[in-house]
Amino acid sequence: MLYRNTRLSRRSALLLPLAVALPGRARAAMPPITDAIGRTITLTAPAERIVLGFNYEEFTAIGGVDAWKRVVGFDRKQWAVNRPSLWARYQKAIPGLADLADIGVMDEGTFSLEKFLSLKPDLFIMIAYDFKAYQPVVKQIEAAGIPILVLDFQAQETAKHIAGTLAIGAAIGQAARARELADLYRRQTDDIARRIAGKPLPRAYFELGAGGPGVVGNTYNGSMWGRLVETAGGANVAAGKIPGPWGPMAPEALLATQPDYIFLTGSSYANAQGAIRTGYDADAETARQRLLGYTKRPGWAMLPAVQAGNVYALDAGLARALWDWTAMQYIAKQLHPDAFADVDPVANLAKYHATYMPVPFEGTWMARLGRVAG
Repeated sequence: MLYRNTRLSRRSALLLPLAVALPGRARAAMPPITDAIGRTITLTAPAERIVLGFNYEEFTAIGGVDAWKRVVGFDRKQWAVNRPSLWARYQKAIPGLADLADIGVMDEGTFSLEKFLSLKPDLFIMIAYDFKAYQPVVKQIEAAGIPILVLDFQAQETAKHIAGTLAIGAAIGQAARARELADLYRRQTDDIARRIAGKPLPRAYFELGAGGPGVVGNTYNGSMWGRLVETAGGANVAAGKIPGPWGPMAPEALLATQPDYIFLTGSSYANAQGAIRTGYDADAETARQRLLGYTKRPGWAMLPAVQAGNVYALDAGLARALWDWTAMQYIAKQLHPDAFADVDPVANLAKYHATYMPVPFEGTWMARLGRVAG
């Protein structure tokens, strides 16, 4: 049964008592946990049967490889299909990852409530977007007595990053590690704010570089990369120019803004023809060649950003993440080079991997095109 059906099938109805009767539900033994959107959930003990909807790297950073022993199901497509090179690395690092049950994708209509309930989870970790957009399935899960912990790294708000991090730590018995990561995040974002205080705001444009130069990708307004560039000391030229938090900006509208800096998100996503390639398997020269194609769009040659060589690639996985402060540093370093002369964002991302992640850092995650001859 898919989430679109707001009524329970007979089989799901039979599974509900099993979910409600999970051991330890009768009496709370842990302090209440506040999630990223301010909801309070109660667990009797650290969760032992978790279904994980997203933010896999954040879960891993907080809990380590051993935390995956608590996971009984997840949205497999986000890793195994969409980002196969990433999946290959984590599959080697996390025992049993490939054998976990697949719950399907909510926004594609493949989420199976019956499969979800059959896993008998004692916690469901999901993102705020899905929580708000798919209330029918949320209500069914809540009716089964399964606590839902909501994360909102997409908002790119420090407070929500920290709240979500601490909530995961509390839910899996890793409060100290979560506090360490939350404190690191707070220190780094505070340092960026201190360095950019009082400085002018250069005009910057972000675009999802998944479809190649011939496709106008999404830009961002008040969330994700849009908020991130503002946090890094820039003026987001898409602010107020698109109707929602993300979506394409008309080419003529972009040309009128005359951005000083252009950032295009790359990725290792599968089946993204023409995409700017970044990530663990990417090399800097290939990333630059893909960036070069964008500068040949009509009118782009005359943009201040292109003429000054200020066109950049940033891996899409550097947003809505616990390590996105390194992307903030990189953007801020381009916008305000003197203030960040002693900061090395790539080295910091490598150090983060060495300290908190089970896979080594390699490849190209941030790159500059530079001036184009002719």
